[in-house]
Amino acid sequence: MNGLPSMAALVALLWCFEASPGWAVSPEEERLLGCGCEDAGLREDLPFTRRYSTTGVVRGSLAAAATEGGVPAAALVEALDALAAGIDLERELRDGDRFYVRYERSFTAAGVPIGIGRVLWAELDTQAKGKVSIHRYRPRPSTSDRFWLSTGATTATPRIRLPLENAVVSSGFGMRVDPFEQPSSSGAPRLPATFPIPNPRAVTKPPVAAPQATAGPAGGPQTQPKRPILRPTLSGTPTPLGLKMGLAPRAPGARSSSGTSMAMHEGVDLVAEMGTPVRAAGDGVVRGAEPKGGYGNWIEIEHAPGAKAPELATVYGHLSAFAPGIVPGAQVKQGDVIGFVGSTGRSTGPHLHFEILTNGKPTNPMNSPALRREQLSGDELLHFKKQVDRDLQEREREAGST
Repeated sequence: MNGLPSMAALVALLWCFEASPGWAVSPEEERLLGCGCEDAGLREDLPFTRRYSTTGVVRGSLAAAATEGGVPAAALVEALDALAAGIDLERELRDGDRFYVRYERSFTAAGVPIGIGRVLWAELDTQAKGKVSIHRYRPRPSTSDRFWLSTGATTATPRIRLPLENAVVSSGFGMRVDPFEQPSSSGAPRLPATFPIPNPRAVTKPPVAAPQATAGPAGGPQTQPKRPILRPTLSGTPTPLGLKMGLAPRAPGARSSSGTSMAMHEGVDLVAEMGTPVRAAGDGVVRGAEPKGGYGNWIEIEHAPGAKAPELATVYGHLSAFAPGIVPGAQVKQGDVIGFVGSTGRSTGPHLHFEILTNGKPTNPMNSPALRREQLSGDELLHFKKQVDRDLQEREREAGST
């Protein structure tokens, strides 16, 4: 309205009154118009971030040496997990190996730390594997950054891992001669070992029985409905691996030139001692856990698909026993013990039969993309390499200024 001062002018006038001797702003005026100190308070509380670096020699453990160098212990946990993708920190890292860690921390204006901080990149100069480094990077179109090895391979755990920590592949994926038609070392025919006694040192509980039927509405038995487990129809065509090994295309049940039967092997056989713990290859839901014909004690796990990922399932056969709680519908995490190596079903000795089903079809576990770490490529790899170069140059500048 004409003739009335603007709000800005009124505030300025009040400040003049407050600054002048004998004048003061009333509490009501301060409540309505503010004290004018908000900006100053905000500047005092505004956090800031600083970057630090530390270098040193491993003595005992990397965690202890880096923490002694000033890296917050909580911030170091993520970096140690990432470095483990490039080197075994327990077996391959030795006293005398050198390390470099660059990290950042946020503080209030008063210098009080905020949060736990985070490692930006780290490098190990080792006797066992030379230099191993990790760098924090956000690929497009991801909304978050994570660690990558200097080669451009992610440090994140692959979606699927082999279910045995140490095992020898005794039979690969593809067409093969029926192992029961091959003579044993004594010349006697091979016979399947069915449901042997598990190793008492590894198996502490008896095998879990197949799920029991539940009572129906009328009191009679009624088996709970289960989604059918689909099995692909075999064409009898050898895999590329089989063709490379000299196998000719054959129909299922065909016989080789020596008179032995050829059959499709839908997985790989991993030899291990009786009772060796078998671990879930990935996060998922147990779809089946029961004695199943030639598989013996058998488990199938359906793995929750990620973004744009195909349906994925894993199969485990010839188990001596199931781990407690492994029943249809049970949730499992990667690395959980689900059973124990055995020789049940159609088996010639203690081993684990392991399959990967992609969209319901068996695929070679040894070259499955699900077992490989993600690798940057193309322009994304170029952008990442430039960041790695900037990190290294920054360290060189630090060394030159000291």
